[in-house]
Amino acid sequence: MNFPTVKKVTTHVLAEMKLRGEKISMLTAYDYSMAKILDHAGIDVILVGDSASNVMAGYDTTIPITLDEMIYHGASVVRAVKRALVVVDLPFGTYQGNSKEALNSAIRIMKETGASAVKLEGGEEIKESIQRILSAGIPVMGHLGLTPQSIHKFGTYVVRAREEKEAQKLMNDAKLLDELGCFAVVLEKIPATLAEKVTKSVRMPVIGIGAGRGVDGQVLVLHDMLGLTTEFSPRFLRRYHNLFEEIKKAVVNYIHDVKTLDFPNEKEQY
Repeated sequence: MNFPTVKKVTTHVLAEMKLRGEKISMLTAYDYSMAKILDHAGIDVILVGDSASNVMAGYDTTIPITLDEMIYHGASVVRAVKRALVVVDLPFGTYQGNSKEALNSAIRIMKETGASAVKLEGGEEIKESIQRILSAGIPVMGHLGLTPQSIHKFGTYVVRAREEKEAQKLMNDAKLLDELGCFAVVLEKIPATLAEKVTKSVRMPVIGIGAGRGVDGQVLVLHDMLGLTTEFSPRFLRRYHNLFEEIKKAVVNYIHDVKTLDFPNEKEQY
């Protein structure tokens, strides 16, 4: 299948992809080296996710990561990228309940990282924050369904919106984000039939993670997809590699070679 060659992915390009039925590929990245590989491979969108709290810093949830830390990761990624659209998560506590703080947080991310957009979790509850950010000309990606920053409210990472009331709220929130002017939305861990219904009812592209294939694109956490993490195995995760074992094996071989004086050899010294 031949896809149009795009020099730089923008929010407009994503809208065009939805219109012509081309699926959008999205992965997370948090550092220069990995982001460079993803960009060279042709990924459409790179999300500098607050999942960095888990896979980079070792926290149990996404809640502890700070705005300064997200800016550090975001700037590292942007320096590596030539083609992909880079989106940075606004971390917990930087936009909920205070639209002025939300705008200031988004402005800092845009100015200090060079990213193209920000992502926020929630619908009606954060309407004011989204409006303020959009009014400053900053593109916003939404996030509905399982919203990890609200883990203490839900108390579990189970599939969301199975019940009619929650499903209707999610549909209403998606339409609201679309009407406000969000350029895309992530739907996480919801029934595939609901995700497809949402996708057909909004103009903005819908990116799924555990939301079936009736959406406009897919996103996974890079460390999970590459098998760098081993303890996280939800149904929606497809591991394309087992880098944990491959890297471990390489390190074991290195240790052996150092201890047996095999490394460095005559050709590897001056």
